Amino acid sequence: MRDSGIVHALLGISDYNQLAGHPVIGASWEGFVIENLLAAAPQRTLATFYRTSAGAKIDLLLEIPRHGLWAIEIKKGLLARPERGFHLASDDLKPIKRFVVYAGRERYPITANTEAISLLELSQTLQALD
Repeated sequence: MRDSGIVHALLGISDYNQLAGHPVIGASWEGFVIENLLAAAPQRTLATFYRTSAGAKIDLLLEIPRHGLWAIEIKKGLLARPERGFHLASDDLKPIKRFVVYAGRERYPITANTEAISLLELSQTLQALD
């Protein structure tokens, strides 16, 4: 289900405190981030994910016209630490941009080619693309 509000209602989650203690919080955050990024992405952007049986994974791949492939890992917490699978998948796919969207507000480098970024800032970055 793509609408986190409906999921929360069906699960009887009525406020943030209930959500924070519920096991669905990670998947809910991931769905919320994906929906917002897709809404902000330029027209004709193709969205997918990548997972292998060996553990390589990327939560969201955006193939953006004239801007190439972007890899996005989504983390609910205030630590923007991608797992090994994100790095393995990125090595396989060689995206032009690599981001970890997290619940914090600051943008900073994680590695030489991966940045931590807030949902708001990445949404604004996508909206600004031509």
